[in-house]
Amino acid sequence: MKYKSQRVAYLFFALSLTLFSLQIIYGFIMGFAHMGYDVLHDLIPFNAARATHLNLLVVWLLSGFMGAAYYIIPAEAEREIWSEKLAIVQWAALALTGVTAIVGFHFGWWEGRKFLEIPRPLDYLVVIDVLAFIFNVGMTALNGKRFTTTSIVLLLGLTAAALLYLPGMITFESQVLDSYFRWWVVHLWVEGVWELIMGGIMAFLLIQLTGVDREVIEKWLYVIVGFTFLSGILGIGHHYYYIGTPEYWLWIGGIFSALEPLAFLGMALYAVGMARLGGMNHPNRIALFWTVGCGIMSFVGAGFLGIAHTIPQVNIWTHGTLITAMHGHLAFWGAYVMIVLAMIAYAMPQMTGRKLYTGWLPEAAFWVSNIGMLGMTGAFAVAGVTQVYMERRIGMDFMAVQDAVQVHFGGVVLAATLLSIGIGMYIWNFVQYGLPNDEAVLSDS
Repeated sequence: MKYKSQRVAYLFFALSLTLFSLQIIYGFIMGFAHMGYDVLHDLIPFNAARATHLNLLVVWLLSGFMGAAYYIIPAEAEREIWSEKLAIVQWAALALTGVTAIVGFHFGWWEGRKFLEIPRPLDYLVVIDVLAFIFNVGMTALNGKRFTTTSIVLLLGLTAAALLYLPGMITFESQVLDSYFRWWVVHLWVEGVWELIMGGIMAFLLIQLTGVDREVIEKWLYVIVGFTFLSGILGIGHHYYYIGTPEYWLWIGGIFSALEPLAFLGMALYAVGMARLGGMNHPNRIALFWTVGCGIMSFVGAGFLGIAHTIPQVNIWTHGTLITAMHGHLAFWGAYVMIVLAMIAYAMPQMTGRKLYTGWLPEAAFWVSNIGMLGMTGAFAVAGVTQVYMERRIGMDFMAVQDAVQVHFGGVVLAATLLSIGIGMYIWNFVQYGLPNDEAVLSDS
């Protein structure tokens, strides 16, 4: 850690892992409900559990991105964070807003719009909080000794994510118009600007972990950004197929969705190629595992499984089924969860001075959690194919099909248990590191 103020990243990482644990718990509530054991329905109805599960994902990933930025931007700009106190206040506001929203869901306080359930008063608090964050990291970069491609891409992604939150605050009486602009947030985040954030974090980690020249890695980063904008922006069309928008979105969505895997394939080749070029000799091998794994798993989950069901001729049958859950779980895991976990795995030894990245625990956490997620993806795939055939092809009643696929959710829950064990190991390793300390300053290596 080169600068003392980088320690503020710890608060965001701790919040991320806490909320991630809570998200997993709500995932189990939903899994057991799908199996017919909805024993908590009177306390936590399925719709409340689902909204909580999804929104916890968004909040804890944003917290992880912010923590990564508070660590990376000072290192890239070669100066302390512009205001460490503002960062702490902004972290507390984020945590308070997130917790308030989650509690509110359980009392029916929400907008009721899928993925954007957070109540309107809290929307304004989120905007203020994110603006404070962008201002803080922006001032850090502007007053720094240097601008790097890595920091520029990261800041561009973070700023664009903040701006693209605003269309989600517009509501319409028309369901078509409302869905049209709602996807500007949901899609252009996860298949657009979040990819820039992922690319910026990955570039920083590869520079630190592989020893490959910065110029080489950042040239690849330009390629990734180009692929992301080429495919991701108009790839939004695959959400417009059947919501009442003009028919030309079938062509636009189909063509550009087919190009989206190129960005993730480039990311995978980028990560693996740079790791091999650097010889994978960095002592913190587990951080490198998570970084390279992000490139590979994001291609499989977001790229390959994405194109597998977003082609219009296929999506007409799979839209809104468990096939979407199959793609979504592995896509988020590979593209965003793994890069946040990679950043934490790299930063914790630097912030604490404790080299706890060797031994069986961190490596077991990596393999067990990834195997668990792949198992969940397979179980969702089998359940989804069954659902599509019975419900969409044969025409069976929706609830009858849900009863028929209950057995497959036994597989989902078993795989999720394995995932939870792996994440539990990761969190225990995180706890063992303890708090950041001043002695770790200048030990960044």
